[in-house]
Amino acid sequence: MAAPIDTIDQVTRYLDLAGVLACAMLGGAVSRTEGLDLFGFLVVGIVSGLGGGIIRDTLLQQGPPVALTDYAYLPTAVAGTLIAFLIHLSEHSWDRLFTALDAAVIGFWAVTGAQKTLAAGLGWLPAVLLGITTAVGGGATRDVLLRRVPAVFGGNGLYATVAAVVAGTMVVSTYLGAPAVGIVAGICCSLLLRLAAVRFGWGLPNGLNWQPHTRLAAAFRGTRPPRRRRRGRDRRPDTRDGNTAPVREPKRTTDEP
Repeated sequence: MAAPIDTIDQVTRYLDLAGVLACAMLGGAVSRTEGLDLFGFLVVGIVSGLGGGIIRDTLLQQGPPVALTDYAYLPTAVAGTLIAFLIHLSEHSWDRLFTALDAAVIGFWAVTGAQKTLAAGLGWLPAVLLGITTAVGGGATRDVLLRRVPAVFGGNGLYATVAAVVAGTMVVSTYLGAPAVGIVAGICCSLLLRLAAVRFGWGLPNGLNWQPHTRLAAAFRGTRPPRRRRRGRDRRPDTRDGNTAPVREPKRTTDEP
């Protein structure tokens, strides 16, 4: 028997708020590693906690983003940031907490992103895409703000892949008339896959082992490639010892006409 729509909407809202709280704490943890002050904590934490949902709601075009209309969202983001600012844990404990929160955030937001997209009347592909966007959007915005390479781009376990699996699970369960099962299964998949990826070092393959040509790389960087110095330029063979010597202009004297 399918769960009532109102119940699913309430569960989705609570999961969304849980993702806001957890991702704001992640933003605070990153702010601690960067040595930011309280204002920096708040800015990074709020951007991290609300960024993914705002991007999702903007793309759905179902009115203003819920983070700006539901007064529970901003205080939740501030609360998560302050928790990360005030709590004192060892580096090892922070690493373990960060990994657990990261896995939970992917599950919470991939589920809510897919569910809200389906509720807006869109198909399965937009639901999967917006599930991924919701899950990784806040963290990617946070990393760009701090001039870091977003973790979703690789080098730190699976992010978007896990979000895609979770969103796909939610879509299939919803089409089968069991969205509640999809919520539970999606969050469990997120925890298992993300934690296993961190534990065993799973990741997608990197690019081929080659470097772009100097001129090609410089074109993308917007800089001019270094010029090669030509060998033998302005040099002539020295017949005395077989070596080359630079050409020197003869000195002119005042006696010359």
